[in-house]
Amino acid sequence: MKRRERAARPSPERWYQRAGGLAFECTACGRCCTGKSGYVWVGRREIDELAGRLGLTLDELGRRYLRRVGRAYALLERPVTGDCVFLDGTRCTVYDARPSQCRAFPFWRRNVATPDAWEETARACEGIRDDAPIVPASAIDAALEAARKA
Repeated sequence: MKRRERAARPSPERWYQRAGGLAFECTACGRCCTGKSGYVWVGRREIDELAGRLGLTLDELGRRYLRRVGRAYALLERPVTGDCVFLDGTRCTVYDARPSQCRAFPFWRRNVATPDAWEETARACEGIRDDAPIVPASAIDAALEAARKA
C-alpha cells in the first residue's frame, strides 16, 4: 500500500506573530527562579556544560545539583523556598551555562499560548511591560524551539 504524501502546511500563525512580537526586557530580578513552580529540565549537553562551568565531574554535579525524574534530570530546588539551587539572591551563579529552559523564559509555550496567558505571566515577571523593547516573533519562536529540543 502506498503512503499518501501530505502537502507541507505552514505552521499556524501565533497571536504574537500578528502583533509583531512581545514587549520584554529582563530586569534580572530573579523572580523567575524562585518558588515552587515546577521542574527545570536539563539535557545531557546542559549537564556537561554545568559540570564544566563548576569544575565538577558528572557524578559530583549529579549528587549536588540534580534529581532524576522518570528518565530525565532536573535541577534541584532549595528545600523550603523552592528556589533554584543556583540562585544567589537575584543572581544566577551559572548564568553563562544556564539551561535552555531558563534562557527561553518568559517565552515558554504555556506563557505565550494566548494573550491571557501572557498577561498572567506579566503579573509575575516585571520585565514584561509596555515600555520594554519588542522581542521579534522569530526570536520567540527560536526560544520555544531551543527549549523543546533540550
